[in-house]
Amino acid sequence: MNKRMLESMMKLHGDTNATLAKHLGITPQSFSAKKNETHNKEFTQSEIALIKERYNLSAQEVDSIFFAR
Repeated sequence: MNKRMLESMMKLHGDTNATLAKHLGITPQSFSAKKNETHNKEFTQSEIALIKERYNLSAQEVDSIFFAR
């Protein structure tokens, strides 16, 4: 996952971990674990879809953020 790219999108749209977590319907702690890939936590497909919609991301941007290694 490209954490920096996600953080850039969040900043561009005025989101914090807490505001994006609320939009996704998860706790800020869960969001942080997923963003930092701790404890093998990953964003679900539905969470990725919500982020894609919120930030109007292209398929390429989604791939770059969530599927980059």
